[in-house]
Amino acid sequence: MSIPAHARSNFQTLLRAAADGNLALMECLDAQSGSPRYVICAVGRDGADYIFTPFGHLADGDPYDAYLPPDPDDPAGFVPPEAPGNKP
Repeated sequence: MSIPAHARSNFQTLLRAAADGNLALMECLDAQSGSPRYVICAVGRDGADYIFTPFGHLADGDPYDAYLPPDPDDPAGFVPPEAPGNKP
């Protein structure tokens, strides 16, 4: 599986913003649910104005429960979710 070019480009932008000290963590509301989200933003300038570009939000709860990592034994697959009660 391959990470799309737009995601690689956005990640490089995020790394540059971090290296320059131009990151912010903003409390926002989810546009769909209205729930609070803590959003990682790159900070830029447009004259005297600040521009905040959102890149993603922090996972709610345990991030290990939110994502399935790539499967090291199957380059096209992901590690299957643990059955309930089988978490390490």
